[in-house]
Amino acid sequence: MSGRRVSPRPVSKARLFDEPAHGETARPAAYTFQMDGAARGNPGPASYGVVVRDPGGAVVDRLKKAIGRATNNVAEYYALIAVLDYAQSHNVRDLRVESDSELLVRQLLGRYKVKSAELRPLFERAKKMSSGFASFRIEHVRREHNREADALANAALDDASGGARQPNYFEGELLSSGDLSSEQHYKKQPASRRFRAVVRAGVLHPSTPLDLPDGTEVEVHVLARPKPR
Repeated sequence: MSGRRVSPRPVSKARLFDEPAHGETARPAAYTFQMDGAARGNPGPASYGVVVRDPGGAVVDRLKKAIGRATNNVAEYYALIAVLDYAQSHNVRDLRVESDSELLVRQLLGRYKVKSAELRPLFERAKKMSSGFASFRIEHVRREHNREADALANAALDDASGGARQPNYFEGELLSSGDLSSEQHYKKQPASRRFRAVVRAGVLHPSTPLDLPDGTEVEVHVLARPKPR
C-alpha cells in the first residue's frame, strides 16, 4: 500500500440546503411555500394561490388573490412575489419554494433567459427580494403535487367572478414539439385551446378531435362541472 497522503477535496461553499461542512452550524429548517398562478384565458382573469408550511410540514397559512387580467406566466411571478413578501413580513429567513411553472423556476435558476418585457421587471424584483434571505431555494414540482395551491388560485378567480364556475373544459398548451431550451419555445406555441370533455372511468374524453400528433405533451387545467340531472 502506498504511503502517499491524499489531500481531501475542498468543500464547495456554494451549497443550498446541503449537509453543513465540518465545523459549520446547521441552518434552521426552512418554511415551504407551495405556489401557483392561474389565468382563465391567456391573457384573462388571473390570480395566485399559496400554501405556507412550517418546518414540520404543518399548514400555517393560505394565501389567494385575484390580480386582474394577466397571462399565466405573469400570475406565476405574482405568486412568487407574494411568497417573498410574506416571508419578509413574517421574519422567515430560510425558505423553500415549490412551483409547477417550469419556465419561472428555470428563469430563477438562470437556465432560461428572461426576454419578455412583461416578465423582466417581475423577474428582477423577485431576484432582488430572494437575495435578502439567509437561504432560498426554488424547485419545480409536478402539477399533481401542487393541487392545493392550484385550488386556492381558482377559488380566488371564483370569488372575483361572484362564485360562478366556468363550463367544464380542459385547456392544452403544446409543450413537447420544438425546442424546450428557452423562453422562445413558449412564445412560438399557438394560443391555448379549450375543449369540452367528459370523464369516464377516470379518463378525459374530448368532445372534438384534438388533431395532435402522438406523443405530444399538454398541460391540462380541469374545471369540473356536475353532470346535469
